[in-house]
Amino acid sequence: MRTSDSVARVTQRRESAIPSPVEGAHLAGLQRRTLLVLSLAQVLAGFGLAAGITVGALLAAELWGSTAAAGLPAVLFTLGAAGASIVIARVSSARGRRVGLTVGYVAGALGGLGIVIAATESLPVLLIVAFVIYGAGSAANLQARFAGADLAVPSHRARAMSLVLMATTLGAVLGPLSAQLMGRVAEGWGLDALVGPFVLSAFAYVAGALVLGFYLRPDPLLVARTNDAPAAASGGGPGAQPAGTDAHDTAWRRPVAGGIVVMVGAQLVMIAVMTMTPVQMRLHDHAVGTIGLVIALHVAAMYVPSPLSGYLVDRLGPWWVAGASAAVLGLAGLVSALADPTATATMTVGLVLLGLGWSLGMISGSAIVTAAAPLRVRARVQGRSDALISVAGAGGAGASGVIMAMAGFSALALGCAAAALALGALAVAYGRERKAGTMAAS
Repeated sequence: MRTSDSVARVTQRRESAIPSPVEGAHLAGLQRRTLLVLSLAQVLAGFGLAAGITVGALLAAELWGSTAAAGLPAVLFTLGAAGASIVIARVSSARGRRVGLTVGYVAGALGGLGIVIAATESLPVLLIVAFVIYGAGSAANLQARFAGADLAVPSHRARAMSLVLMATTLGAVLGPLSAQLMGRVAEGWGLDALVGPFVLSAFAYVAGALVLGFYLRPDPLLVARTNDAPAAASGGGPGAQPAGTDAHDTAWRRPVAGGIVVMVGAQLVMIAVMTMTPVQMRLHDHAVGTIGLVIALHVAAMYVPSPLSGYLVDRLGPWWVAGASAAVLGLAGLVSALADPTATATMTVGLVLLGLGWSLGMISGSAIVTAAAPLRVRARVQGRSDALISVAGAGGAGASGVIMAMAGFSALALGCAAAALALGALAVAYGRERKAGTMAAS
């Protein structure tokens, strides 16, 4: 009898955890609430995302005594982000976005704490492991954009994702600007000044995890699946998948691959140039505070224009915006290559253009993947796409240090400009092909 009662209670709890279909004004209200909660978490976690960018390369160069090692932290935490993207996506697919993103932020906080301990105690092995774990916070921060699109109508998906990305701006900009202040705080605690931003990162990721864990209810992905079930069964309705996007069909894989290529290219170029810019400035006697300001403006350019990027994608189509992204990234590489390394203004222009090009590429590529992937496998496909983005970023970061040590910063930036322009040509060609196919089908 007790066993029957226990089974009944467990079944009742499971049934109550499954969200009911949400429609009309209630769905619109839930979408607004979801965007608000995600935005608040992104503001907090933005500190964790950007605080370590300014000093990560400097910390590695100081610890290993080599400029070539400056790209190692970016390699490690982007590889960590790649693995974490898969884990977060699998957890999200099984348990919802709330659990998946919260797990990522908690892991990022543990990584930040590990970096502080490793640097303080001079433990290189622990530092390597900690940087890998630290990447989980970055993975969660980036995947949050997909949660913003789960309940959005198709014509506003890009704008929904862009609003979540833009919310990262406050923390992401103040993080690098606080590098000098947190360095003083760390010194007051008897620590190396360069670990100060990672202390901030740990607290920031914990705060973001608490917001999502308590307030991202009901879960947007689970609600979207519940809404989609009757529509998919009847073959219509607002939640139904477009023709050719069934989970067992392979037609959706090609546009998904194209969207991933767009995001991978934008991430690779951005990471390579951004990672080495602080090192280039440090070699020409810029203060840490000045470097932090330049990185802050770069990060602002990544996130502040996001609503514009989303609007352009929804209005013009993602493939044309992907081509524009490549053009802006190519210009950024050219400006960075020709910039006077002793002049803060010219270095800043290059990084601002770099951030804007990344925004256009990330939003357009994300929109392509989200629109093409079937809802039943969407979270896993999105996670794999972010994993590939992180792997590309890791490769770009690792190669950037070696290229700069061998050929200099200008050669690195020019190579990135050429890669971006080649990517743009592919995006425009594919966009024309997709448009021609759509017109022929109609």
